[in-house]
Amino acid sequence: MSELIADLFISVDGCAKGSRSPAFFGFGGPDLDRWIGDQMKRPQRHLMGRKTYEALAALPEPVNDEGSPSLAATPTTVFSRTLRAVSWPQATISDDLAGTVGLLKAGDISLRTIGSLSLVSQLLGAGLVDRLRLLVFPLIAGETGLEPAFARLPDIGLDLVGQSVLDGRIVLSEYRPSGVPPYAS
Repeated sequence: MSELIADLFISVDGCAKGSRSPAFFGFGGPDLDRWIGDQMKRPQRHLMGRKTYEALAALPEPVNDEGSPSLAATPTTVFSRTLRAVSWPQATISDDLAGTVGLLKAGDISLRTIGSLSLVSQLLGAGLVDRLRLLVFPLIAGETGLEPAFARLPDIGLDLVGQSVLDGRIVLSEYRPSGVPPYAS
């Protein structure tokens, strides 16, 4: 049985991006690059929404000299009700989130979200996420913060299963959803 890992890159105040923020909120570094590279080397199927797919598919493929498969060569399921075609050879489209994820989880390859804040919210809300990894960047996005990561979600209890610091400033916390928080019972 496969595990679904949802990765989110957020500011300290929970925003997925800022109106003036560059990639990684401007806090990239060698540890983060290594972590991303290590994640890409693992056998996996990417899950992403239409907006993320379209943004990534429009980028030139980077030269890859570390043995990681390119995004376009990685098996990918794009969730969309409007997209009709994809250009990546290993990509498919689905408009049935629960059904498709259920079938994919019955397989033997790990599932991992790439970006796709809306998709991660839907997966969390449906109870389909096995591990939530938050990379928290040292920035309060405040007035420029966009896309609150957990808006419109129900209360979800989490168990911390691991934590580390990348580049001396980015906190990587890994959680397993435990269901409803204790105060709600």
